[in-house]
Amino acid sequence: MSIFAGLLTAVALAASPVTLPPTAGPADYQLGGAYPPASKVQIVTRDRTDAPAAGVYSICYVNSFQTQPGRLGWWKTNHPSLLLRDKNRRLVRDRNWPDEVLLDLRTSKKRAALARINRTWFDRCQRAGFQAVEPDNLDSWTRSRKLIKKSQAVRYAKRLVRQAHRSKLAIAQKNAPQLSRSGIGFDFAVAEECEVYRECGRYTRAYGTRLIEIEYTDNGRKAFNRACAARRGKASIVLRDRDVVPAGARGYRYATC
Repeated sequence: MSIFAGLLTAVALAASPVTLPPTAGPADYQLGGAYPPASKVQIVTRDRTDAPAAGVYSICYVNSFQTQPGRLGWWKTNHPSLLLRDKNRRLVRDRNWPDEVLLDLRTSKKRAALARINRTWFDRCQRAGFQAVEPDNLDSWTRSRKLIKKSQAVRYAKRLVRQAHRSKLAIAQKNAPQLSRSGIGFDFAVAEECEVYRECGRYTRAYGTRLIEIEYTDNGRKAFNRACAARRGKASIVLRDRDVVPAGARGYRYATC
């Protein structure tokens, strides 16, 4: 980041009504179910259907680019035209998460309608006590069978940034390192496995220390250990089990550095 760009970012943040997460604060990623965080934890991410953790910086997870598992029926009933379909009118599903259908970002009208739905969710997050939102699947265009363009995803993401800020919430870039310097307006980054894929530098060049990094135990601990050696005290680095199950559940794993 250039000195000039850094000054512009500092001025923008100073004027912003949003609150950013504490730099390098110990974090917990609780998408598989809420549970009391450890006493050292300063940042907790939970699904928008869960209440925020008390006494910490709370991030509200929202699946903004794809349908949430178990919610496809709601979309079919209320917003069928916003579901992405191929030329044969078949729903386009995420290959890795087949119970998630991609949302249709191809027109300005559809992007505006989706942003309004997200604004409703963001407002609920804010009223519940969250300080930020994490809109997931920013990179859904890469799984859209070339039906969605990157430029359309960027335009939609910019709408989400405006909606989050209107709701007085900070908003995170979730993954998609290739968009880190696209001028979308995200306030910080949440990156999964960036050390495994050697992508963390793309986030830190754009966001500096405003990075929450999640590594997973099914990759072993080498990437987590490298991350700690490289960014301890400069980012929030978390090691979690892939299913992010609640504490006490079988398979639960958690560590920070």
